[in-house]
Amino acid sequence: MCLGIPGQVIRMLDGYGDQLALVDVAGENRKVNIGMLPEETFRPGDWVIIHMGFVVDKTDKAGADEAMAGLRLMGSGLDELSSGPP
Repeated sequence: MCLGIPGQVIRMLDGYGDQLALVDVAGENRKVNIGMLPEETFRPGDWVIIHMGFVVDKTDKAGADEAMAGLRLMGSGLDELSSGPP
């Protein structure tokens, strides 16, 4: 099991073999690589789980909420995720 951060796809990005997506992660836009899931299609509004800049799973809102609840349980709530390093 890996630590995964949930995010919502905003749009697909050009370049890198069509393997980049712009994803909203706790209110911040991040470029992530979707290449580990070549069998999936991604559209704006889709929920994903991200690890080390790569999408490792496609999920739904309930799955994203569950992942965020797990992060909060470990002490990594939304405020810490969106504020960045000290």
